[in-house]
Formats: sequence, C-alpha cells, structure tokens
Amino acid sequence: MGADLEGRAVALLQQLIRHNTVNPPGDERTLQEELAQPFRAAGFEVTLVGRTPERPNLVARLRGAADGPVLGLLSHVDTVLADPSEWARDPWSGDLVDGEVWGRGAQDMKSQTAAEAAAALVLAESGWRPARGDLLVIVVVDEETGGEEGAIWLTENHPELVRCDYLLNEGAGTVIPHGDERLYGVCTAEKGVFRMALTTRGAAGHASMPNVADNALPKLAPIIEALATRRPGHDLTEAPQALMAALGVDGLEALAAVNPALAAFAEPMISVTFAPTMITASEKINVIPAKATLKVDCRVPPGHGRETAEARLREVLAGHDGFELSFLEQVVGNGSPTESPLMDAIRNWVGTEDPGGRVVPTMLPAYTDSRAFRDAFAECVAYGFFPQREMSLVEMWPLVHGKDERIKAADVGFAARAYTAIARELLG
Repeated sequence: MGADLEGRAVALLQQLIRHNTVNPPGDERTLQEELAQPFRAAGFEVTLVGRTPERPNLVARLRGAADGPVLGLLSHVDTVLADPSEWARDPWSGDLVDGEVWGRGAQDMKSQTAAEAAAALVLAESGWRPARGDLLVIVVVDEETGGEEGAIWLTENHPELVRCDYLLNEGAGTVIPHGDERLYGVCTAEKGVFRMALTTRGAAGHASMPNVADNALPKLAPIIEALATRRPGHDLTEAPQALMAALGVDGLEALAAVNPALAAFAEPMISVTFAPTMITASEKINVIPAKATLKVDCRVPPGHGRETAEARLREVLAGHDGFELSFLEQVVGNGSPTESPLMDAIRNWVGTEDPGGRVVPTMLPAYTDSRAFRDAFAECVAYGFFPQREMSLVEMWPLVHGKDERIKAADVGFAARAYTAIARELLG
C-alpha cells in the first residue's frame, strides 16, 4: 500500500495545485466538485455546502460498524497570492521536479489535503470501514482570510455535519533537529489575537511652520522603538511547559544554550508578542497631523485575554505615556490537552515509522481553523500535525506564503501513511 498511497497522494496534490484558488476570491467550487467524485465512488457520504454557491465546503463521512469516536481530517484549499514573475516555475503548475512538487499551496496546505484524502480513499477502496465511530474528511474554504465562509460558517451553521471527537489539522509536524534527535511537533494550542491601536495627539498646522504646530507623528517614535527592542515577561502555559519538560530543560535560556534555533522557535510560545505594522497620520503631505495612530499585531498565549495583553503592553512601554489605547480585535487563544488517545496514536506511529524520532507538543504563534472546532465542540481534541522529515522546519518555513513553494514528494506519502495508521488505531 505504501508506494500506491504515496503515488495517489502526490497525484492528488498536483491536481489540487492546478486549481488557482487564491483568496480572495477563492473560487473553490470546481476543485471541491472534482475532489468529491472519488469520495462518492469509495462509499463516503459526501456533502458540499457553503454560505455561497461559489465557495462550498466538502464533508465526506465514512461510517463505522458501531458507535464510537469520530476522527476528523481537516484542511483548507484556498491559498494566498503568488506572483509568477518571482517564481522559478509556474505557481499553478504542480510540476514534479527532482522529487519535489512545486506550486502555491504545496506547503500551505494542499499537501495536507492530498495526504488526508489519499489516506481516506485508499483505506475505503481497500474495503476498510471503521469498526467503531466514523472517519470524516473536511475540506474547507476561506481559511486565509479568517474562515468566515469556511470552518467558522460550517461549525456554526452545520455542526451536525462536522462534530468530531478528534481532529487533525495544520500547525506542526515538520521535523526539528535537536542534537542527535528528530523532533516532530504536535500543535496542541494556538495563541490569541489582540490587535490594538495606539494613538498620539497634537495640534495641526501648516508643514512650512513646524515650530508652531504640535506634530502627533514623532510622538510615536519612542513607542515604536520600545516595541521593537523590549520584551515582556513570560506567560508560560501547558504546551510550552510540556515542550520544555520533553526536552529536559528548565527554561528558554537553557534551551538557547543547547539549541538556539529551537529556542527562537519556542520564544513566541511563552510570551505576549507585539509587532507594530501600520501607521496613519496626515492625509496631506503639507499638513502637520493632529493625530497619529500606530496599529500593533499582538499575540497572547491561550487562556490569557485582554488584561494580560494590556498589562504586558504597559510593561514594555513603561516610561512612555501620552498615548491612547484601543483594541481592534480580540480573540482568546485556544488549546487542547497535551495528552490524549490521539497523541498516543501519533506517538505510536512515529515510533514505528521513525524510531529515531520523538513527538513533542508545541504551540502555534498564529491561529488556524482548529479554533472554530474547539469553540464549537468543547470535547474535541484538535491537533496540528502534518509530518515532514525530508525538509527541516528551518528549510520549510520560508516557503510558506513565499516564492518557489514546494514540498518533497516523499513527505506527502509520509504524511499519508501517518493518517492511515492513526485512523486505524483510533477507529479500529
């Protein structure tokens, strides 16, 4: 099954990449209808449903022989923009060159769609059915712009279609070198988003007489400098605590001493982060602004909310007054327990497939569609896990949303084998 499974997954990935689903507008219908056909032929109950006809979500269910847990394999098929002039190959070619599949979505995340779909299809076509529970393949739209037409809409409007006990999605899995070990991260939690605006005020005037006016814009300069150079204290939560314990270190400094690259990856997991990204001030070049606003992207560990975000901001900006704070977006971080039958199944597969590898829990500094499922179904254990071992995390990460996005074909098959084994273990 191994060679056939990899070939099936790679061919599916090439097929998916050749659909241009850059969001906006997404325009995922043709891809979803095409993907639905083999699921129907293999015996899945297939539903295509969306907020609009142009952007349906796909849900394929393979029912088991008895009641039991529901395992969901989740992915999204919309992508970010690609500029062909910056790429060495056509971003929608799906070319297989020197063992690599090229194209937008090869990493984020049509590869996972292909691996999950291939695993489910090959299992069903072989005659396998869950001994208990159901297998769900959930392929959504609109993740790249927030999920309002995808995972959020689906869980709010059709929870009966997608309710699950266990969920596998994007967020981790690429191998992290650590001494003589290969670490496979499992994303058990995601940070929250508390985007904010910092506003300074002054008095407008003609730009030819700057000494007469009170320019609000330069008042942001020391604030920007502080946000760029100062770090808040740590807010250590379950996932990074478990990671540090698994690595046998007692904190970030100890980790940095033995693995600086991994420490840089881990630092955002344990603290609030502030990234100043946008400034608005005068609308005319010859008018000194009476008001200037800095927009800041702030990410907060799960379980912490607005109070933590504001307290850490005041800590970083200590000594800098004279600004007004307002929150533009508030999404509390989310997570699942670091220990579960799903984690056991992942560990068992890694132990069999790569005896030199080890599973460690991680936290994603950003967020994914997993949050919609955790919000909708309190009992759902949702993890990010797409295993890759041919490329390291350091090699893979710059390709996500970047030019020349590509993935090793062997890793697409590697992931498909993982989903096959996990489904068999959890569902029988």
